[in-house]
Amino acid sequence: MLTVEPLGYACGARIAGADLSKPLSDHDLGVIKAAWTKHLVLVFPKQQITPVDLVAFSRHFGELEDYASQPFNRHPDINEVMVLTNKRTNGKASPTYNAGQNWHTDLSYTIRPAKGTTLYCLERPSVGGDTMFANMYLAYETLSPKMQAFVDGLEGIHDASLIQGLEKRGPEIAAEYKRLNPPVIHPAVRLHPESGRKALYVNERVRQFVGLSEAESKPLIRFLCDHSVASRFVYRHYWSVKDVVMWDNRCLTHLAVGDYDPNESRHMIRTSGKGDYVGRRVETERPQNAARPAASAEIAAGIAALRD
Repeated sequence: MLTVEPLGYACGARIAGADLSKPLSDHDLGVIKAAWTKHLVLVFPKQQITPVDLVAFSRHFGELEDYASQPFNRHPDINEVMVLTNKRTNGKASPTYNAGQNWHTDLSYTIRPAKGTTLYCLERPSVGGDTMFANMYLAYETLSPKMQAFVDGLEGIHDASLIQGLEKRGPEIAAEYKRLNPPVIHPAVRLHPESGRKALYVNERVRQFVGLSEAESKPLIRFLCDHSVASRFVYRHYWSVKDVVMWDNRCLTHLAVGDYDPNESRHMIRTSGKGDYVGRRVETERPQNAARPAASAEIAAGIAALRD
Protein backbone atom coordinates (compact mmCIF):
# COMPACT_ATOMS: atom_id res chain seq x y z
CA MET A 1 0.00 0.00 0.00
CA LEU A 2 1.36 3.39 -0.97
CA THR A 3 1.50 6.26 1.49
CA VAL A 4 2.01 9.94 0.66
CA GLU A 5 3.83 12.11 3.21
CA PRO A 6 4.20 15.86 2.53
CA LEU A 7 7.78 17.10 2.83
CA GLY A 8 7.30 20.85 2.48
CA TYR A 9 4.68 23.57 2.43
CA ALA A 10 5.51 24.80 -1.07
CA CYS A 11 5.89 21.38 -2.70
CA GLY A 12 7.35 17.94 -2.17
CA ALA A 13 6.05 14.59 -0.89
CA ARG A 14 7.56 11.20 -0.10
CA ILE A 15 5.94 8.10 -1.60
CA ALA A 16 6.50 5.01 0.54
CA GLY A 17 5.62 1.48 -0.45
CA ALA A 18 6.45 1.71 -4.17
CA ASP A 19 8.97 -0.59 -5.86
CA LEU A 20 9.82 1.06 -9.16
CA SER A 21 11.71 -2.01 -10.39
CA LYS A 22 8.35 -3.80 -10.76
CA PRO A 23 5.19 -3.06 -12.74
CA LEU A 24 2.79 -0.75 -10.92
CA SER A 25 -0.92 -1.42 -10.63
CA ASP A 26 -3.43 1.00 -12.12
CA HIS A 27 -4.46 1.94 -8.59
CA ASP A 28 -0.91 2.76 -7.51
CA LEU A 29 -0.30 4.75 -10.69
CA GLY A 30 -3.44 6.71 -9.97
CA VAL A 31 -2.21 7.49 -6.46
CA ILE A 32 1.17 8.61 -7.81
CA LYS A 33 -0.32 10.79 -10.55
CA ALA A 34 -2.73 12.47 -8.12
CA ALA A 35 0.12 13.09 -5.67
CA TRP A 36 2.28 14.54 -8.46
CA THR A 37 -0.43 17.00 -9.45
CA LYS A 38 -0.89 18.04 -5.81
CA HIS A 39 2.71 18.07 -4.53
CA LEU A 40 4.70 18.77 -7.77
CA VAL A 41 7.82 16.97 -6.49
CA LEU A 42 7.72 13.30 -5.49
CA VAL A 43 10.48 11.38 -3.69
CA PHE A 44 10.69 7.58 -3.90
CA PRO A 45 13.39 6.50 -1.40
CA LYS A 46 15.49 3.33 -1.39
CA GLN A 47 14.89 2.24 -4.97
CA GLN A 48 17.02 -0.41 -6.63
CA ILE A 49 16.48 0.18 -10.35
CA THR A 50 18.29 -0.02 -13.67
CA PRO A 51 18.24 2.57 -16.48
CA VAL A 52 15.67 0.36 -18.23
CA ASP A 53 13.49 0.43 -15.10
CA LEU A 54 13.79 4.21 -14.96
CA VAL A 55 12.61 4.49 -18.57
CA ALA A 56 9.72 2.08 -17.97
CA PHE A 57 8.52 4.04 -14.93
CA SER A 58 8.89 7.41 -16.64
CA ARG A 59 6.84 6.30 -19.66
CA HIS A 60 3.75 6.09 -17.47
CA PHE A 61 3.71 9.89 -17.59
CA GLY A 62 4.03 10.35 -21.35
CA GLU A 63 6.42 10.23 -24.28
CA LEU A 64 10.10 10.58 -23.38
CA GLU A 65 12.71 13.00 -24.65
CA ASP A 66 15.57 11.45 -26.63
CA TYR A 67 17.96 14.30 -25.75
CA ALA A 68 18.79 15.07 -29.38
CA SER A 69 19.10 18.70 -28.29
CA GLN A 70 21.90 17.82 -25.84
CA PRO A 71 23.45 14.49 -26.89
CA PHE A 72 26.78 15.02 -25.13
CA ASN A 73 26.14 12.77 -22.16
CA ARG A 74 23.40 10.38 -23.17
CA HIS A 75 23.56 6.85 -21.83
CA PRO A 76 25.68 4.78 -24.27
CA ASP A 77 22.80 2.38 -24.97
CA ILE A 78 19.59 4.29 -24.17
CA ASN A 79 18.95 7.67 -25.79
CA GLU A 80 16.13 8.43 -23.34
CA VAL A 81 18.56 8.42 -20.40
CA MET A 82 20.86 11.33 -19.62
CA VAL A 83 23.89 10.81 -17.36
CA LEU A 84 24.47 13.70 -14.96
CA THR A 85 27.88 13.28 -13.42
CA ASN A 86 31.04 15.07 -12.38
CA LYS A 87 33.15 11.93 -12.99
CA ARG A 88 35.96 12.32 -15.48
CA THR A 89 36.25 10.09 -18.55
CA ASN A 90 39.65 9.57 -20.19
CA GLY A 91 40.95 12.51 -18.18
CA LYS A 92 38.22 14.84 -19.45
CA ALA A 93 35.47 16.51 -17.45
CA SER A 94 31.93 15.34 -18.10
CA PRO A 95 29.84 17.79 -20.16
CA THR A 96 27.34 17.74 -17.29
CA TYR A 97 29.76 18.22 -14.39
CA ASN A 98 28.26 21.65 -13.59
CA ALA A 99 24.75 21.15 -15.00
CA GLY A 100 21.75 22.95 -13.56
CA GLN A 101 23.54 25.44 -11.32
CA ASN A 102 21.24 28.34 -12.04
CA TRP A 103 17.46 28.45 -11.54
CA HIS A 104 15.85 26.89 -14.60
CA THR A 105 13.11 24.72 -16.02
CA ASP A 106 14.40 21.68 -17.89
CA LEU A 107 14.75 22.15 -21.64
CA SER A 108 12.92 25.49 -21.64
CA TYR A 109 15.36 26.56 -24.38
CA THR A 110 13.87 23.90 -26.69
CA ILE A 111 10.72 24.21 -28.77
CA ARG A 112 8.97 21.47 -26.77
CA PRO A 113 10.17 21.95 -23.17
CA ALA A 114 10.14 19.03 -20.76
CA LYS A 115 6.87 18.10 -19.11
CA GLY A 116 8.49 16.30 -16.20
CA THR A 117 11.88 15.01 -15.08
CA THR A 118 12.78 11.87 -13.14
CA LEU A 119 16.22 11.63 -11.53
CA TYR A 120 17.86 8.63 -9.86
CA CYS A 121 20.77 9.13 -7.46
CA LEU A 122 23.58 6.58 -7.75
CA GLU A 123 26.33 8.48 -5.92
CA ARG A 124 26.32 11.66 -3.87
CA PRO A 125 28.97 13.77 -2.14
CA SER A 126 29.39 13.42 1.60
CA VAL A 127 27.85 16.87 2.10
CA GLY A 128 26.00 19.22 -0.23
CA GLY A 129 24.85 18.61 -3.78
CA ASP A 130 21.17 19.20 -2.95
CA THR A 131 18.45 20.24 -5.39
CA MET A 132 16.06 23.13 -4.69
CA PHE A 133 12.60 23.42 -6.23
CA ALA A 134 10.45 26.57 -6.41
CA ASN A 135 6.66 26.49 -6.79
CA MET A 136 5.77 28.73 -9.74
CA TYR A 137 2.04 28.56 -9.01
CA LEU A 138 2.73 30.41 -5.78
CA ALA A 139 5.14 32.76 -7.53
CA TYR A 140 2.38 33.81 -9.94
CA GLU A 141 -0.48 33.85 -7.43
CA THR A 142 1.38 36.15 -5.02
CA LEU A 143 2.01 38.83 -7.65
CA SER A 144 -0.24 41.88 -7.49
CA PRO A 145 -3.29 41.76 -9.81
CA LYS A 146 -1.76 44.49 -12.00
CA MET A 147 1.52 42.61 -12.35
CA GLN A 148 -0.37 39.39 -13.09
CA ALA A 149 -2.28 41.14 -15.87
CA PHE A 150 0.98 42.49 -17.31
CA VAL A 151 2.93 39.20 -17.31
CA ASP A 152 -0.11 37.31 -18.63
CA GLY A 153 0.49 39.08 -21.94
CA LEU A 154 4.25 38.53 -22.13
CA GLU A 155 6.32 35.96 -23.98
CA GLY A 156 9.88 35.17 -22.96
CA ILE A 157 12.85 34.40 -25.19
CA HIS A 158 14.62 31.39 -23.66
CA ASP A 159 18.29 31.19 -24.60
CA ALA A 160 20.58 28.18 -24.03
CA SER A 161 23.61 30.49 -23.98
CA LEU A 162 22.42 31.65 -20.53
CA ILE A 163 23.09 28.23 -19.00
CA GLN A 164 25.48 28.99 -16.17
CA GLY A 165 28.88 27.43 -16.75
CA LEU A 166 28.20 26.43 -20.36
CA GLU A 167 31.41 28.02 -21.64
CA LYS A 168 33.43 26.11 -19.03
CA ARG A 169 32.47 22.85 -20.73
CA GLY A 170 34.72 23.72 -23.63
CA PRO A 171 34.31 25.84 -26.78
CA GLU A 172 33.27 22.93 -29.01
CA ILE A 173 30.53 21.72 -26.66
CA ALA A 174 29.30 25.28 -26.01
CA ALA A 175 29.13 26.07 -29.73
CA GLU A 176 27.29 22.83 -30.53
CA TYR A 177 24.88 23.38 -27.66
CA LYS A 178 23.96 26.78 -29.05
CA ARG A 179 23.71 25.46 -32.61
CA LEU A 180 21.32 22.71 -31.57
CA ASN A 181 19.28 25.04 -29.38
CA PRO A 182 18.60 28.42 -31.01
CA PRO A 183 16.49 30.80 -28.89
CA VAL A 184 12.80 29.95 -28.52
CA ILE A 185 9.69 31.79 -27.41
CA HIS A 186 7.34 30.62 -24.65
CA PRO A 187 4.56 32.41 -22.74
CA ALA A 188 5.60 34.01 -19.45
CA VAL A 189 2.59 32.40 -17.79
CA ARG A 190 1.36 28.88 -18.55
CA LEU A 191 -1.93 27.21 -17.69
CA HIS A 192 -1.33 23.74 -16.27
CA PRO A 193 -3.48 21.21 -18.17
CA GLU A 194 -4.17 19.00 -15.14
CA SER A 195 -4.50 21.42 -12.24
CA GLY A 196 -6.03 24.32 -14.21
CA ARG A 197 -3.78 26.75 -12.31
CA LYS A 198 -1.56 29.43 -13.81
CA ALA A 199 2.19 29.20 -13.23
CA LEU A 200 4.91 31.74 -13.89
CA TYR A 201 7.23 30.46 -16.64
CA VAL A 202 10.22 32.77 -16.27
CA ASN A 203 13.68 31.73 -15.11
CA GLU A 204 17.33 32.73 -15.36
CA ARG A 205 17.58 31.41 -18.93
CA VAL A 206 15.14 34.04 -20.26
CA ARG A 207 17.00 36.75 -22.17
CA GLN A 208 14.16 39.19 -22.82
CA PHE A 209 10.46 39.52 -23.53
CA VAL A 210 9.02 39.75 -27.03
CA GLY A 211 8.23 43.36 -27.86
CA LEU A 212 10.50 44.73 -25.12
CA SER A 213 14.16 45.56 -25.44
CA GLU A 214 16.79 43.71 -23.42
CA ALA A 215 17.27 46.84 -21.32
CA GLU A 216 13.53 47.00 -20.59
CA SER A 217 13.27 43.27 -19.98
CA LYS A 218 16.28 42.79 -17.71
CA PRO A 219 14.96 44.41 -14.49
CA LEU A 220 11.58 42.70 -14.88
CA ILE A 221 13.21 39.30 -15.42
CA ARG A 222 15.40 39.89 -12.38
CA PHE A 223 12.39 40.85 -10.24
CA LEU A 224 10.36 37.83 -11.33
CA CYS A 225 13.28 35.44 -10.81
CA ASP A 226 14.05 36.82 -7.34
CA HIS A 227 10.37 36.81 -6.39
CA SER A 228 9.81 33.23 -7.58
CA VAL A 229 12.55 31.67 -5.43
CA ALA A 230 11.62 33.27 -2.12
CA SER A 231 12.17 30.77 0.69
CA ARG A 232 8.44 30.31 1.30
CA PHE A 233 8.06 28.92 -2.25
CA VAL A 234 10.99 26.48 -2.04
CA TYR A 235 11.51 22.83 -1.11
CA ARG A 236 15.12 21.68 -0.75
CA HIS A 237 15.82 18.02 -1.35
CA TYR A 238 18.73 16.45 0.53
CA TRP A 239 19.67 13.49 -1.63
CA SER A 240 20.22 9.96 -0.39
CA VAL A 241 21.71 7.30 -2.63
CA LYS A 242 18.91 5.32 -4.36
CA ASP A 243 16.42 8.21 -4.21
CA VAL A 244 14.22 8.64 -7.26
CA VAL A 245 12.82 12.15 -7.52
CA MET A 246 10.33 13.29 -10.14
CA TRP A 247 9.10 16.83 -10.68
CA ASP A 248 6.73 18.82 -12.87
CA ASN A 249 8.58 21.30 -15.08
CA ARG A 250 5.36 23.06 -16.07
CA CYS A 251 4.97 24.65 -12.64
CA LEU A 252 8.45 24.54 -11.06
CA THR A 253 11.93 25.90 -11.42
CA HIS A 254 14.87 24.15 -9.80
CA LEU A 255 18.54 24.58 -8.99
CA ALA A 256 21.31 22.00 -8.57
CA VAL A 257 23.25 23.43 -5.64
CA GLY A 258 26.99 23.35 -6.29
CA ASP A 259 27.99 23.41 -2.61
CA TYR A 260 30.06 20.22 -2.55
CA ASP A 261 33.63 19.03 -2.96
CA PRO A 262 34.16 18.58 -6.73
CA ASN A 263 36.58 15.75 -5.98
CA GLU A 264 33.66 13.72 -4.62
CA SER A 265 31.23 12.01 -6.98
CA ARG A 266 27.76 13.28 -7.76
CA HIS A 267 26.40 10.75 -10.24
CA MET A 268 22.78 10.45 -11.39
CA ILE A 269 20.71 9.31 -14.35
CA ARG A 270 17.73 11.18 -15.71
CA THR A 271 14.72 10.93 -17.99
CA SER A 272 12.57 13.82 -19.23
CA GLY A 273 9.02 13.65 -20.53
CA LYS A 274 8.34 15.47 -23.80
CA GLY A 275 6.28 18.57 -23.25
CA ASP A 276 2.57 18.85 -23.91
CA TYR A 277 3.10 22.34 -25.35
CA VAL A 278 5.07 23.57 -28.41
CA GLY A 279 6.70 27.01 -28.61
CA ARG A 280 8.28 28.69 -31.60
CA ARG A 281 11.71 29.72 -32.81
CA VAL A 282 12.77 33.35 -32.60
CA GLU A 283 13.73 33.35 -36.29
CA THR A 284 10.11 32.54 -37.20
CA GLU A 285 8.72 35.39 -35.13
CA ARG A 286 6.04 37.32 -37.00
CA PRO A 287 6.02 41.10 -37.39
CA GLN A 288 4.32 42.93 -34.53
CA ASN A 289 1.26 43.78 -36.64
CA ALA A 290 0.80 40.27 -38.07
CA ALA A 291 -2.20 38.27 -36.98
CA ARG A 292 -1.39 35.36 -34.68
CA PRO A 293 -2.98 32.01 -35.60
CA ALA A 294 -5.20 30.16 -33.19
CA ALA A 295 -3.28 28.31 -30.49
CA SER A 296 -4.49 24.92 -31.67
CA ALA A 297 -3.25 25.56 -35.21
CA GLU A 298 0.09 26.79 -33.90
CA ILE A 299 0.57 23.74 -31.73
CA ALA A 300 -0.44 21.40 -34.56
CA ALA A 301 2.05 23.08 -36.89
CA GLY A 302 4.80 22.81 -34.29
CA ILE A 303 4.17 19.11 -33.73
CA ALA A 304 4.12 18.49 -37.50
CA ALA A 305 7.49 20.26 -37.82
CA LEU A 306 8.94 18.05 -35.08
CA ARG A 307 7.88 14.94 -36.98
CA ASP A 308 9.42 16.05 -40.29
